[in-house]
Amino acid sequence: MMTELLCPSIELMILLPGMLLAYLPMKRYLRMPPVRLAAVTVPLTIFLCLAGGVVSFLFHVETIWLFFPAAAAMGFFYVHTLRITRWKSVSVFLAICGAFSCMGNAALALNGILHPGGPAPALSFCGALSWFAMCCLSVLAVWHPATHAARRLLDDEAFAQTWYVFWILPLLFIGLNLFILPLTPDILGQRRLRHLYLLLSLLFLFLLLLFYALFYLMASSMNHNDRLRRENQLLSMQQARYDSLRAAIEQTRQSRHDMRHHFHILQSFAAQGNWERLASYLDEVQGSTPEGDLGLCENTAVDSVAGYFAMRHREQGIPVTFSLDLPPRLPVPETDLCSVLSNLLENAIEAGMKTAPERRQTKVTARLHSSHMVLLSVENTYDGRVREKDGVFLSCKRPGEGIGLQAVRHTAEKNGGYVRFYYGNGVFAANVILRGGT
Repeated sequence: MMTELLCPSIELMILLPGMLLAYLPMKRYLRMPPVRLAAVTVPLTIFLCLAGGVVSFLFHVETIWLFFPAAAAMGFFYVHTLRITRWKSVSVFLAICGAFSCMGNAALALNGILHPGGPAPALSFCGALSWFAMCCLSVLAVWHPATHAARRLLDDEAFAQTWYVFWILPLLFIGLNLFILPLTPDILGQRRLRHLYLLLSLLFLFLLLLFYALFYLMASSMNHNDRLRRENQLLSMQQARYDSLRAAIEQTRQSRHDMRHHFHILQSFAAQGNWERLASYLDEVQGSTPEGDLGLCENTAVDSVAGYFAMRHREQGIPVTFSLDLPPRLPVPETDLCSVLSNLLENAIEAGMKTAPERRQTKVTARLHSSHMVLLSVENTYDGRVREKDGVFLSCKRPGEGIGLQAVRHTAEKNGGYVRFYYGNGVFAANVILRGGT
């Protein structure tokens, strides 16, 4: 009796190493300290496993059918304890479920070899322990990749499009493992079929891990290409800024050269008393004065981004003001600040183009707060409705979360920074604190 009660509980106990593995790459995104999270997760998981064992024993429910509500409950708990996009958190959780399901079938095959003629698809006490042991050993085996390679992929501010389809892969393998489950004990009663079933289970596990590796390489490559694209975009902004400054300097030099002639003409009109013509000529000279922002910021990279978006704002007829009190050398990575500023100003332009012309306005301020922090604030007007759900801003271009604001949040928080978004009365504001790496 005790064995019949403990066996399903031990089978469900694989949720413990599963949850540990799921949290390993998520160190930066925990909503609570790790110790407090462990103090909540471990008792909750153990209670769920013991409760599942009691249900299985009292109502004679096969353990396989208890995994679905148990995994769903722990998955819901897992997703809501993280500050990260659902695409990534759900994909990681399903990836672990897919791998553990392959190990479950392998444990079932071993159980059939050690205890032929046992009930299928149930595990004996030794079979349940072997499955739990395999899951624990797999956590130890992938500890380094999970805390390094997987964490780097999750921490990358670039959002590879492969995340949108990755969840299908583990679900497919979970379905395959359910499909090959033996329905009767007789199937695994034959020695040849037992070995074939074990081989098939290990083959599924190998293929799944191979696909995970291919996904990692593909996503890393896409993220690398996205970083190169952003670097090229910054270079293009710097080139555009340089061309704009060179043209403005040339116009200013030409204007200064022509100023002596303008003074002679103005003096002539004044001597003749032709005030109307003098006023008209002054308007013409003022109209020919070159426009442009010659040096919005002492920092070259930030100045390039600000100058580029100032030009784009003027092209779209959106008034913009900059107050960038930043030194040539910053305590934070220039790429981080430029990425945040570019995303916020890109959103400001998109919002401004949908706003009534008389209401269009963008304001940008940035300054040092201390020797290791930069404060950035961007305000822009908007018309319409801001789509937000559970603190996450949704994209207006496609279903799902907005990648731009998501990238801003990730970049700000990765070194212990801060970002808050406010909106109301037709004004959207983003306040960002960037901290230098320690």
